[in-house]
Amino acid sequence: MTDLVADLEKPVTVEQINETFTRYAQGPMKHILAVSQWPLVSSDCIGDPHSAIVDLSSTKVVEKSLVKVVAFYDNEWGYSARLVDLVKYL
Repeated sequence: MTDLVADLEKPVTVEQINETFTRYAQGPMKHILAVSQWPLVSSDCIGDPHSAIVDLSSTKVVEKSLVKVVAFYDNEWGYSARLVDLVKYL
């Protein structure tokens, strides 16, 4: 699990943060990043090839610019998937 906390320069909302992650998960990073509308636990990600699955239900914004995002991953499977991507690229 990754628990990312960032203090942004501009005010944001939970909806803006989640929409951004969703847009990237459905677009240019669709094979690397995934999102989930439902709460996750680490066992939900076993065998998932994505480098991260963002738990949208856990996104928090405090005082308009302090953002907390939670993501889960299977470090062995996700790492292996990225190595395969690298070999294909080479």
